[in-house]
Amino acid sequence: MAYKRVLVKFSGEALAGEAGHGIDTQILKFIAQEIKSLVDAGIEVGIVIGGGNIIRGVTAAQDGIIKRTSGDYMGMLATVINGVAMQEACEHAGLQVRMQTAIKMEQIAEPYINRKACRHLEKGRVVIFAAGTGNPFFTTDTAATLRAVEIGAEVIVKATKVDGVYDKDPMKYSDAVKYDSLGYDQALQDHIKVMDDTSIALAKDNKLPIVVCDMFKEGNLLDILGKGNMENCSIVK
Repeated sequence: MAYKRVLVKFSGEALAGEAGHGIDTQILKFIAQEIKSLVDAGIEVGIVIGGGNIIRGVTAAQDGIIKRTSGDYMGMLATVINGVAMQEACEHAGLQVRMQTAIKMEQIAEPYINRKACRHLEKGRVVIFAAGTGNPFFTTDTAATLRAVEIGAEVIVKATKVDGVYDKDPMKYSDAVKYDSLGYDQALQDHIKVMDDTSIALAKDNKLPIVVCDMFKEGNLLDILGKGNMENCSIVK
């Protein structure tokens, strides 16, 4: 086994499917099965999901009617909606799951308590971290890196629609070049949008590797995290 404890981050848009908004339950089912394969292999898994399939704080606040702080709180609530959906899908797949939120809402989830989260992981439960960091102006990328550091994850996985990091968008440019690995400083200096700059800087400070891979290739997460096969991903370290 390559890793014992990991944090998987994927965007809210990933849940939307072809509709581009809302939640596609078949995608939820697929992701839950991928997570289950990790848990069955003995890997402890934390999850952070974005909220872009519902609302983005920056977009909500772009015309000035809604303040940026309020827009960001709206985005945090969107991640809670996605977290509830992901929890249901994982439980449907036979997993034990706990969701913790950075904003207290006891009727829905536990408040984020680091020691409790770690204890859940030790017991083989999947832990979903929702509501970002609980603060405006911070993305769910930063929240994912923060939670990964706090729970002592060995790696953070940025699950995307492509098989790694490229010098430009491979969906648009056929001559895009893939990086097998690159340094934190290169990612920051060249503005390669693996994750936002704050999250990359935090990962660098804590020597936390970032693996970027295709979340829609069946068995890919287990191949990378369980078997150490790094061919179908890129790593920032």
